[in-house]
Amino acid sequence: MHALIVVAHHEPLSLTHGLARQIGEGLVQANPDATFEIADLYAEGFEPRFGAADFAVHHREAQPPADVLAEQARIDRADALVLVYPVYWWSMPALLKGWIDRVFSNGWAFDFGGDLMHVKKLQHMRVHLVGLGGADARAYERHGYGAAMKAQIDHGIFDYSGAQVISSTLLLDSEVQDPALHLKTAHDLGSQMFT
Repeated sequence: MHALIVVAHHEPLSLTHGLARQIGEGLVQANPDATFEIADLYAEGFEPRFGAADFAVHHREAQPPADVLAEQARIDRADALVLVYPVYWWSMPALLKGWIDRVFSNGWAFDFGGDLMHVKKLQHMRVHLVGLGGADARAYERHGYGAAMKAQIDHGIFDYSGAQVISSTLLLDSEVQDPALHLKTAHDLGSQMFT
């Protein structure tokens, strides 16, 4: 059992990074044979801009660039993909969205051809989403932000490619809540990942 934990936050000492580490520690404590890798997109300098080379991949005119192939291989080695991110403007940071835009490419995540046939290729993938938000649950409920995020991320990205979203967690009130509560929740999520 191996989990790839992808984190998108510029500050290594952030609560977002702390959550990623706690998920990994919870996973290993509950499953001593399990392993995890944290993919720190900022530290690794991943290029999130969907450029001409990516457009050519989408139209099946070229093979994916080396950085995209490396990320796809990392995902292929994992039994679970975990995305840990701060909520920016009711979604994920641009870096993480750009990672998805480039890595979840036509031909690897899905097949879409000129005949309008769509094939979901990531049906084996198990996904866990952990968003860290500063607003409270009332704001998400009142404005429908939680439902919008589920439609955009859970369904719009992962269901489109056939991946199974096993858990989708929003840890809210991060600006005022005791961080220990969110860190414990992350540890618990990790410990339950392969149960």
